[in-house]
Amino acid sequence: MTSQSTLQSVPALGTHPASGSNPSRAETREQLARASYDLLVIGGGILGISTAWHAAQSGLRVALVDAGDFAGATSSASSKLLHGGLRYLQTGAVKLVAENHFERRAVSRQVAPHLANPLTFYLPVYKGGPHGAVKLGAGVFAYSALSAFGDGVGHLLSPAKAAQDVPELRTDNLKAVAVYGDDQMNDARMALMTVRAAVEAGAVVLNHAEVTGLRFTGGRVTGADLKDRTTGDEFGVNARLVLNATGPWVDHLRRMEDPNAAPSIRLSKGAHLVLKRTSPWKAALATPIDKYRITFALPWEDMLLLGTTDEEFEGDPADVTVTEKDTAQILDEAAFSVRDQQLSRDLITYSFAGLRVLPGGPGDTAKAKRETVVTEGRGGMLSVAGGKWTTFRHIGRTVMKKLEALPGAPLGDDFEPIASLPKKLPLPGVANPRAVAHRLLVDNPAPGPRMAADTAKHLATHYGSLAFDIARLANDNPELGERVHPDAPEIWAQVVYARDHEWAQTPDDVLRRRTTLTIRGLATDEVRAKVQDLLDKE
Repeated sequence: MTSQSTLQSVPALGTHPASGSNPSRAETREQLARASYDLLVIGGGILGISTAWHAAQSGLRVALVDAGDFAGATSSASSKLLHGGLRYLQTGAVKLVAENHFERRAVSRQVAPHLANPLTFYLPVYKGGPHGAVKLGAGVFAYSALSAFGDGVGHLLSPAKAAQDVPELRTDNLKAVAVYGDDQMNDARMALMTVRAAVEAGAVVLNHAEVTGLRFTGGRVTGADLKDRTTGDEFGVNARLVLNATGPWVDHLRRMEDPNAAPSIRLSKGAHLVLKRTSPWKAALATPIDKYRITFALPWEDMLLLGTTDEEFEGDPADVTVTEKDTAQILDEAAFSVRDQQLSRDLITYSFAGLRVLPGGPGDTAKAKRETVVTEGRGGMLSVAGGKWTTFRHIGRTVMKKLEALPGAPLGDDFEPIASLPKKLPLPGVANPRAVAHRLLVDNPAPGPRMAADTAKHLATHYGSLAFDIARLANDNPELGERVHPDAPEIWAQVVYARDHEWAQTPDDVLRRRTTLTIRGLATDEVRAKVQDLLDKE
């Protein structure tokens, strides 16, 4: 932390800081309504966020809105992985895996090393399993080769050594363990930092703003009518081009443009469980269920993340939930390689489900490619759907190239082609998280209380160098340095920071996507009430 003399003043618990905060919602609504934009992005999942970021970097005037919270649906319901996609090798998609690895390494090493961390994966080979040890050994070697051996050389490991690193690993009938490396992240935090990057590049953003209709000029889509879900205020945004990046709702918006628009996507539900760990894990498990599917057991946020399922989903995307059938399936599949004591239902703290957006067509969703589809509608609205979290930057660039090629594309005097921009522009807060955590611990000025080690690590790996802004709040007001819950590393300063700098409007925004309290099962009624009280003090 910095010296006491440089710290900003926080007069009382939860009051609004004097400077550096985001504009108020009223100010943002007025700005959106009065200005005219080159690009309006509808949808604040990672595809929309990434496109807004790249478009703003290119010099376009960009607006981004979402009916819910940023990353409020699919983008915060992933398996939390940045990965090359080992299973794609068996389909011969070597180029795809190499491209995924390139993006994974770029994000984890240059773009957001403060938000991603390397993770070793153990792929157990059991007697009678769908794959043999020799095949998987060759597979993980090829996988690591496509990553230029940047995460070590994929190899086979003895069951005894693997059991030391993963104490809950089942060793009955275990023949060998294949080892490879990928990366892990907190998807909601990665998305929020990308929103922040878009805003720093000039984009204007508003969450909890629902599109109630599209605006047309001469038959072309030239904006949208919106309703602020937090206040009921209605307003509109005019834009030369509109991008539909609404994920599972992409066809709903396409039908606003053209009531006769044919379905363009299908949806696949993926469910996950979060459990307390019964012992430390030094690696993750990726266990083959059949020829195409893998079930994961991932150490994540000091918990254990299990999943995922893959089944076709029909109905309202807002109604997706984890069912008893999903829970039973996840636990049953995890039991292939994880001991029973770690799979007790009493250890479950949270469950969540998201919807993968897949190209329309027949076939098993588990075998479908996670490709991105960009289409242009009858009214000129672009729609983007599909893709993988790992390639979120690539998707943003792809959409921009499509936009650049459009006749009459909204390219002003300040426009720079996406190809001329830096390839690995870092996200805000970029820093070595270990160095940040160390500074948070040793630079604490007297007479403030010393920050706990788990809090320092948590802040460093979720905010990077921006953690020092949160530390300043806590230093100036000791109440904000207290833990939100005794069993979690978060402190109250993060709630105030989420409100003033990260667009948090509801307790769920704070507890589920800006902190880890919900996934730990610690979002109690008392905690929620105090969070709401702080949000109301804006």
